Amino acid sequence: MTRILLPTDFSKNSLTAIHYGLRLFKDMKCTFYLMNTYMPPVYHTEYLMGSPAQIGLGDIVKENSMNNLESLKNELMEEFENPLHTYITHSAFNVLSSEVSRTVEAERIELIIMGTHGATGAEEILFGTNTVHIIKNAKCPVLAIPSVFEYEAPEQILFPSDFEVHLDKKDISILSKIIKTHISQLNVMHVFTELELEPNQLKNKKNFDLLFDNQVLFHEVGSNDVIAAINAFQLKQKVNLLVMVQNKHNFFERLFIEPVIKKIGFHVTVPFMVIPQS
Repeated sequence: MTRILLPTDFSKNSLTAIHYGLRLFKDMKCTFYLMNTYMPPVYHTEYLMGSPAQIGLGDIVKENSMNNLESLKNELMEEFENPLHTYITHSAFNVLSSEVSRTVEAERIELIIMGTHGATGAEEILFGTNTVHIIKNAKCPVLAIPSVFEYEAPEQILFPSDFEVHLDKKDISILSKIIKTHISQLNVMHVFTELELEPNQLKNKKNFDLLFDNQVLFHEVGSNDVIAAINAFQLKQKVNLLVMVQNKHNFFERLFIEPVIKKIGFHVTVPFMVIPQS
């Protein structure tokens, strides 16, 4: 059974991500963990010390969180009636990123699915702060769903790689499940500046092909700009899912902090999976 964490702040963005996950895994036996974290709206020393003005405030916020989760669970069970799916609700008095990390380890979570924006996410920011932090620190893959995305099956998957990282079956297990279930075509794109791969890169490329049963389509693109290469690929071939390994040697860190990201159209319309490096 696949174990999937669905953080939610009950916003439209998080609901879009949840709906995507239920459709993506509709033919798989899954347990979905619906998570909401909360903090009292006034949270300071007086609250911790039990000030009369703060007494009971935490209980009210907790009750609201639990009630909203239960309502969401019932709505999902009714709208997406699926005997393969079970739901567990989890409400926690904690910071979202910390609770996600704790839950991933405690519940052996295989995938986190969440929206790219929080309830107050600004339109000019590609990913909200919570999403970025979770992606950078998660011990399992994270699938970020754009708020405007209308579900479509991942028929074509684009996986940019510099072949610097050696992957194993555990790293790509959830991606393999998706590919096999949806009969997806995996396109691995190597954007290069050097004409020849180093021996280690050649080894990792061969391993990549073996991991996916020799069903990979490899694309070699000579360019100094990985982001431009991704966008150019999309113009020629419709892509339903972008996948990348978090690798300190590639463009991952720049993807979130460079101003140029505001000009990129590709990533705001396509689900984006980030696989942590083992």
